[in-house]
Amino acid sequence: MKELTKAEEEIMQVLWELESAFVKDIIQELPEPKPAYNTVSTIVRILQQKEFVGHEIHGKSHKYHPLITKEAYTKSFMKGFVKKYFSGSYRQMVSFFTKEDNLSLSELEQLLQELKNKKS
Repeated sequence: MKELTKAEEEIMQVLWELESAFVKDIIQELPEPKPAYNTVSTIVRILQQKEFVGHEIHGKSHKYHPLITKEAYTKSFMKGFVKKYFSGSYRQMVSFFTKEDNLSLSELEQLLQELKNKKS
């Protein structure tokens, strides 16, 4: 799966939340300063080319919807992230966040418990 740019991801976050939307609806959900209509429309068309977004025709307008779930993208992104920065090792990633004090002992224990529950 292709990786999204920051602008594409921002649009996808809105579409994942709304489930389907016109460009004007997407713009309404974006933070200030709001991008131009043409900018958002262009990004949505790029997302269609990348097969992240589909559309339905409503008169002269298009209503867009995600073709990829947020969970599927997150899983793919994290696999790439771990491969790129931690040599594919989730253990190295957890170790990194533990050493950086970004993961407390209780959070680590909770994560371990969740992993044990998944194996059962």
